[in-house]
Amino acid sequence: MNELEKIEQQILELRGKLSHLEQRRQSLLAQGDSVVASAPKEYSPDQKIALFKSYFKGNEKCYAHRWQNNKGRSGYAVACFNEWQQGLCNKPKVKCLECPNQAFKPLDEEALYNHLVGQEVIGLYPMQPNNTCWLLAVDFDKSDWQLASKAYVDACQQNGIDCLLERSRSGNGAHVWIFFEQAIEAKLARQMGFFLLDEAMKIHGALSFESYDRLFPNQDVLPVGGIGNLIALPLQKQSRSCGNST
Repeated sequence: MNELEKIEQQILELRGKLSHLEQRRQSLLAQGDSVVASAPKEYSPDQKIALFKSYFKGNEKCYAHRWQNNKGRSGYAVACFNEWQQGLCNKPKVKCLECPNQAFKPLDEEALYNHLVGQEVIGLYPMQPNNTCWLLAVDFDKSDWQLASKAYVDACQQNGIDCLLERSRSGNGAHVWIFFEQAIEAKLARQMGFFLLDEAMKIHGALSFESYDRLFPNQDVLPVGGIGNLIALPLQKQSRSCGNST
């Protein structure tokens, strides 16, 4: 069996798993009134955080937080308890991943709460140390992002794959999120992502898809000591109030 045949076989297996999930979903929906009756009318803050955390899973040992200086420059850095602490933090001379004093903050309920209520903007590292992931995100961020992201959603739907479409934090791009019931190899998730991109191009042949930027996870295997690329989490309060990151 050559590599292409292996990829096609893995895609078929994923479709089978997704089909099973869809059947389970339909079964729950069929319960109708009993499900609605048992559902709380309003979720508590803890329940909302737990629900958010159940979808957006990644490396729980660290996360990124957004910074902005007084000159207007901004970016993301690994959140660390020792950040800018005299005698402990030697940025920018020493990179965070090479720092002997690194004490990265975990991706816990407090971090997610601060993000959702607008106290900070945080990013997820989708890759786990064992090169698996719980989700796949597809980034679109140029002129045709609206049409291209919708085309990708169409490809997902035609292949029986549930997904969520998010308008990105800037308002000038989109993320398509696909969630897995269990952690799978990042390599396999990315193969599925590229397959769906090809399918979207077949369905919407007139689109250039120049807005397609990358997949998250952004690599099949982490380098030694690496944590991979980050993606900003959705539903941050300030962005949400502007109609973005939703």
